[in-house]
Amino acid sequence: MNNLEEYRKEIEAFASDKLEEIELFRAKFLGKKGSLVSLFNEIKNIPAAERKDFGQGINILKQKVLEKYAELKEKYEQAQQKERVPADLTRPADRITLGARHPISIVTKQLCDVFKKIGYTIAEGPDIEDDWHNFGALNFTPEHPARDMQDTFFVEPGILLRTHTSPVQSRVMENHQPPIRVVCPGRVFRNEAITARAHCIFHQVEILCVDEHISFADLKQTLDFFVKEMFGKERKIRLRPSYFPFTEPSAEMDISCDICKGKGCNICKGSGWVEILGCGMVDPNVLSLNGIDPEKYSGFAIGIGVERTTQQLYKTKDIRLFFENDLRFLSQFESL
Repeated sequence: MNNLEEYRKEIEAFASDKLEEIELFRAKFLGKKGSLVSLFNEIKNIPAAERKDFGQGINILKQKVLEKYAELKEKYEQAQQKERVPADLTRPADRITLGARHPISIVTKQLCDVFKKIGYTIAEGPDIEDDWHNFGALNFTPEHPARDMQDTFFVEPGILLRTHTSPVQSRVMENHQPPIRVVCPGRVFRNEAITARAHCIFHQVEILCVDEHISFADLKQTLDFFVKEMFGKERKIRLRPSYFPFTEPSAEMDISCDICKGKGCNICKGSGWVEILGCGMVDPNVLSLNGIDPEKYSGFAIGIGVERTTQQLYKTKDIRLFFENDLRFLSQFESL
C-alpha cells in the first residue's frame, strides 16, 4: 500500500510539454513491463483480506495515469497548433490532374450517338446470362455446331458470362412488339488467347431493327451511314458472305485499314482490310422464338467490335493497351 501512495504522488506531480517525455510517462506505468503491471502481478502475494483494497488502489492509479496522459497530450497538441505558420493564401494552388474517359468508353458513346441520330434507343442487359437468352433464343439448339464457335465461360450449368450482346436483343424482343430500333452496348467474354488482336474480354455494340417491310437494302443503307459518320466519307468498305445462327442471309463487313493505309500490317494480317462487324437479316425462327410474327415483321441485326473500331480510329496496334490501365497511354485521351 505504501508503493501505491508513492506512485500516486509521482503521477500527480508529473508535468512536461515534450511529447517524448509524455509517452515515456505512459509507458512507465502502463507498458507491458510498467509499474502498475508489476503491481497487478503481486496481487497473488497479498493477504486475502487486503487484496480487494489493493486491486482497487491499482485501478485508481491506472485511471489517474490515463487522465494525466490525455491532459498533457492535449496541451501539447494545442501548443503545436498555435506554432504552425498560417497558410499563404497568395501561393498558387497545386495542379489538379484531370481524369480522362477510357478510349473504349469514348468510342462506345460515339457509336451509340451515330445510331441515336436515326431514331435508335439504348438497351442494356446483364453480363451474367442464362443459356436460353445467350443461345436458345438466338437459334442455337443444344447440339448446334455454332456453339463451338464461342468458347464460353460458364459460371455454373446453364449460367454463363455472355459471349455477345445479342441476349439484350432477345430480351427486348420478348418484352416489346415492333417497331423496334435499339442499340445494345456492353462487355462480353470468350475464352480466347490474349494477343495483340484478341482478348478474352472485349466490347460490342449491337443494333437491332425490326419492323414491317425491312429488307437487306435497309441494312446496307444503315451500314453506309454508319461508316461515313464514324470513319469519314473516304473510307472503303466491303461485305463478305458469312454465317451466323441468328441471321439469314449473313455478312461480315470490312473497312480499309487506316493504320497501314492498305499496305498490310499485323492488325489487318497483311490484307489491307479489317473486319469490324457482322450483320444480317434476323432469322425468322429467332423472331418466332421471341414472340414476334415472322409473317408480318422482318428485321436486321449488326454487331460491331468496339476494340477493332477504336484501333482504327486511334491507330493503336495492340488491343492489350485497352486493358492494362497504363496512365502513359490513357492520359493521351484527357481532352476527349
